[in-house]
This record gives sequence, C-alpha cells and structure tokens, in this order.
Amino acid sequence: MSLHLFKGLAAAALSVALLGPAMAQTPPADAGAAAAATAAKGPPAGFVAPAEPRPDDTNAQRAKSQPGNNAPLWRSVRGAGPEAGVSTLPGAEKGVLIQPFVQYPGSRWASAGEAWRQVRNRWLIPYGGALLAIVAVALGLFHWRTGGMGGDHESAPTGRIIERFTYLERVSHWTVAICFVVLAVSGIFMAFGKFFILPILGGTLFGWLTYALKTAHNFAGPLFAMALLVFIVIYIRDNIPRAYDLKWLLRVKGMVTGHEEPSGKFNAGEKVVFWGGVMALGLIVVGSGLVLDKLVPGLGEVRSQMQIAHLVHACASVLMMTLFLVHIYMGTVGLNGAFQAMRTGYVDEAWAKDHHELWYDDIKAGRIPAQRTPGAAPALGAASPQA
Repeated sequence: MSLHLFKGLAAAALSVALLGPAMAQTPPADAGAAAAATAAKGPPAGFVAPAEPRPDDTNAQRAKSQPGNNAPLWRSVRGAGPEAGVSTLPGAEKGVLIQPFVQYPGSRWASAGEAWRQVRNRWLIPYGGALLAIVAVALGLFHWRTGGMGGDHESAPTGRIIERFTYLERVSHWTVAICFVVLAVSGIFMAFGKFFILPILGGTLFGWLTYALKTAHNFAGPLFAMALLVFIVIYIRDNIPRAYDLKWLLRVKGMVTGHEEPSGKFNAGEKVVFWGGVMALGLIVVGSGLVLDKLVPGLGEVRSQMQIAHLVHACASVLMMTLFLVHIYMGTVGLNGAFQAMRTGYVDEAWAKDHHELWYDDIKAGRIPAQRTPGAAPALGAASPQA
C-alpha cells in the first residue's frame, strides 16, 4: 500500500516539473485578449517616437569635435524672440531670457542688451575717458605755463576783510563737493579702472576695491541728491544772469591777463557752472542715478529702462566731471584767494575789488552788507584779525 502511494506522488511531481514552465509561458485567454486590444489601439494621440541619432548628424559631430559649444542652443533661444517663458525668479521680466533685437550704430542687429554693451564699450568708455584726460592735461599745461590767474596783477592785501560766504553756504558747498568727489572717483574706477588700475593692483585687490567703491557710490548718490537741492535753493539768487555777464564772457581772457571784467558776486563763468553743471547736468545725473538705484517708483523694473538710464547717467556724469574739473582748478590753485574764501568764508577787500568789482561796489554803497553773520568777524573797513 505504501509503495503504491509513493509511486503516485513521484509521478505527480515529475509531471509538474516537466509541464510547469510550459504552462507558465502560456498566457490565459483573458490576457491574450487584452494584449490584442492594446496592439490594435496603437500609441496615444500626438505621440512622436524620438529619432534615432544618425552618425552624420551636425549636432552630434559638433558635440564630439567641439564639446561645450552651445551655439545651436543660443541660436534657437534668440530666434524664439522676447516671448515670456516660465521662471520662478522675481521681477517684471522674469520669464524673458533674451531681449528683442534692435539695430545699433554700425547697422548691425543684436539684442538690446548687446547693443547697450557695444555703445558703452565703443563710444562712452573711449570718448568719455579721452575727454576727461584731455581736459586734465590741458589744465595742467595751462597752470605750468601761466602759474594761475591774475599773477602779478593782483592788488596787495589791505588787511580789511569781507564776508563772502556764510556758514550755511559753506556747509552746503562742501557737502556737495565731498559727495561729488566720492561719486566721481568711484565712477571713474568702475568705468575705466580695469584698463589702467587692474593691471597694477591685480584681480583680487581690484575686485575688493570695486565692490567697496560701488557700495560707497550707491550710498553717496542719494545724499548728493538731497545736498544738491539745498545747494540750488541757497545759491540760485546770486547766479541770476545779468546784462554785464555777456561782456565778461566776451572778454574772458582778462582773467588770465589780470584785467578781469567787472562782475557781481559770481562771474559769468561761475554762473555757467551753476546753470550747466549743477542745474542741468546735476539734476540729470541725480534723476538717472535714482532710477539705477531703483528709488523711483515704476522705473528701473525692466532691463530696457536700466540700460537707457545708465547711458544717460554716464553721458551726463562725464560732461559734469569735465565742467567741474575746471571749477575745481579755479577754486584751488587756479585763482589765488578762491579756496580761502570757501574755507574761511572771508576775502580781502583788494581781492573782492580785483575779481568781483560790481559786488564790491554794492558793498561799499551799502546795498549789500559786508558782514552777514553777526559777531563772526569785523565789518568792512576794520582790520583783519590775521593782519
């Protein structure tokens, strides 16, 4: 009995071992029907099978011979135009990678960003730098040849002084002057420094100084804007053009020869600096600078606005620095006594008569007080404490 049972179990096991794999490979009737339905249905609508790479494909060859060359990618990006894409970055132009194409000087087409870069590098930097250098060298040669204005024609000091600038006028002037120097030095460093400072200092020190000066530039700008407005309010009254200013301009050579034409408190040259350098160029520089600092609501949010503001800011700044170079020269070593007037607020009676005769005549006639700050210094006709 046991032997017959053992033979039956062995036969069953042998059948499973031999027929099991074949049975597993044979799909059931339901599975076969599902596969047939799927094959008849085909791929989903719109499905495009990827093309197999070809050995002669241009991009494939470029990838092998020029690894890292992404020219085809950028051509396709530029060809897409300014349509917005998808981005998680903040900003009004967060989805625009390349600006629209424009035509810049030279009849070449490029993106607006590239056009801005070309105008800056091919026009503003070389011509602006040349203008500043030419004026600086011309002033140096002029001083070397003449020794300054007036020279031997200056009258001997009398020892009697006149108050030319009040404390408020001097504080306003020096605030504008110091801010201007910080902005001018930092601006020149950022615009031209890589051409003549970078080779000397090296990349590390130059990068650190550029970052520090850029930060100083951004903070001094708003302070300069406020100080300039106060300066305009304080000085505009004495800079109103008069009929005698035209005669002074026509005979400006008299400043060099020592036979200067009579003028009021400020001569025509100083009024040109005020109206051209302070009022016109100064306000343009301030306005465009505030846009670049993103302190003007609604402006500076897109790249095109920033590029236009930068070009305006750069042009006006170069012209302003050129004009102020002449003013700084005249107020320091170019004209004896001018720096003392802004430093102490007082000038000698002889100096006032030599360089601002009409202003001196008004003081002598009593139309203008010789001493506007009570108790600060002796009045006209009294001896100077330094005499």
